[in-house]
Amino acid sequence: MKARYDLPCNIAQSLNIIGDRWTLLIIHEVLVGRTTFNEIKKALPGLSSKLLSERLKYLEAQGLLASVLYSEHPPRYHYQLTDSGRDLEDVFHALVLWGRRNLQKCYKKLVHRSCGHEVTIAYHCEHCQRQVEDVAVTELAPTDGQTSPR
Repeated sequence: MKARYDLPCNIAQSLNIIGDRWTLLIIHEVLVGRTTFNEIKKALPGLSSKLLSERLKYLEAQGLLASVLYSEHPPRYHYQLTDSGRDLEDVFHALVLWGRRNLQKCYKKLVHRSCGHEVTIAYHCEHCQRQVEDVAVTELAPTDGQTSPR
């Protein structure tokens, strides 16, 4: 995939990796347990086999998915999320919450498994060890944002 955004912005750079059509939906299917090519294809009507194959290879190259051979003849793979891919679960939860508040036709809600009541996202400060509401996005110093890939 070609990087579309040449901006010094986490959102833009993240969209360069996961912003193509079908990409987040493919990751979501693996997250919810549909891990083979055919399971993913069946769950996403309208997605061509060619495009699914391209996206799976791309997501593996980007370190979000790993393929595991489960049949040698013919070669068949199942896909699993890497740590980086699993980190997108919070993004999916945020989208479910946004949809619950803003979509005219909503299909899902985010609930507490134990009691079934709806939940919200909270921010926790590791330093203060408490939940906070006064959050802000700030610029990183040039060396602060350099992380090694997982």
